[in-house]
Amino acid sequence: MFPLGGSNFQLFQQALDSTSLRHKVITNNIANNDTPNFKRSDVVFEELLQEQMNGGTPALEGRRTNSRHIPIGGNGSAIPNPEIRVDENTTMNNNQNNVDIDYESALLAKNQLKYNVLVNQLNHEFRSVRTAIDGRR
Repeated sequence: MFPLGGSNFQLFQQALDSTSLRHKVITNNIANNDTPNFKRSDVVFEELLQEQMNGGTPALEGRRTNSRHIPIGGNGSAIPNPEIRVDENTTMNNNQNNVDIDYESALLAKNQLKYNVLVNQLNHEFRSVRTAIDGRR
């Protein structure tokens, strides 16, 4: 169980935001399937989150000798924002477009599944909080 303003809730929020953004980017890629010189884009969130959880690049952190001191640096608990990256290196068609409609459709289905899992898990967390507040009836 987690408080509604806690870090788990913020992680759910960022994950849902990234899947929503990914949906927009993938549908934009599909819409521009035949546009000459169009380069596909992708949303990177899970990789950034994994880097953050593994420590990423070490940051300079001040030493605290008292718990009341203000922490300096070491922003290890921050949840990364999703990033849109454009694939400029590949080409699929003679018109320099690099959108593969089958690949984009598969990504769209995969993203929809991720979104459904996140929503179901968030609903489960809310039901748990509601049960703790209401008690068993």
